Amino acid sequence: MAGGWRLLAADFAMSFMWVWSSVLNKILVHQILGYGAHELDGQIIRYTVSIINMFFFAFLAKATKGGAYNPLSILSAAFSGDFSNFLFTLGARVPTQVVGAIYGVRLILDTFPGIGRGPRLNVDIAKGALTEGLLTFSIVFISLGLARKVKDSFFMKTWISSVSKLTLHILGSDLTGGCMNPASVMGWAFANGEHITKEHLVVYWLAPVQGTFAAVWVFGILTRAKNNETVAATKDHTTKLKSEN
Repeated sequence: MAGGWRLLAADFAMSFMWVWSSVLNKILVHQILGYGAHELDGQIIRYTVSIINMFFFAFLAKATKGGAYNPLSILSAAFSGDFSNFLFTLGARVPTQVVGAIYGVRLILDTFPGIGRGPRLNVDIAKGALTEGLLTFSIVFISLGLARKVKDSFFMKTWISSVSKLTLHILGSDLTGGCMNPASVMGWAFANGEHITKEHLVVYWLAPVQGTFAAVWVFGILTRAKNNETVAATKDHTTKLKSEN
């Protein structure tokens, strides 16, 4: 139980810090350094800081032994885990991350009034849901592959994951904001009174959760198929050796 409380505390703190990190990145680039929204140098600095930021949060996740700021990252593990872990994730960890993001955004707006409104949906609901669903499917599938293939290299795993997240974010930024993080979006939506709208629930919750589930399901099928091929090849090789002897 103590370990569970520590994990919840880590989730709250990391979700709180994550919404702040994106705002501080924008302040650094646009207000302190003075770059415009579409200046190339400013974009390069912003994306570089974003990757460094993702390395920092990956280190925090490792240091806290599983702390997270994104519900999708823990749901992907919960879908393939035992039922008690699924209940703990859905009933405790996800709400804790949402609360952390809400309090983070509240403090941001109290400290920097008018700093922004968070991600905006610039297409219709169907296109927005498809966009967030595909982006989520892609990053979850990549994360599962990295956990299986590059699990012993923290730097390489984090580098590939960070660049992938940044690339997908850029691809979806003009349509939905390219968020792939329901808790973070919920923080801004709650502050603006938009957290129970159809657009928010469908695009930023339902579609990403479905994308996560689909990625876990497809990855499981491909993994089992690969394992079956390996077992079959091993049996064939063993049979061949016995026949030769």
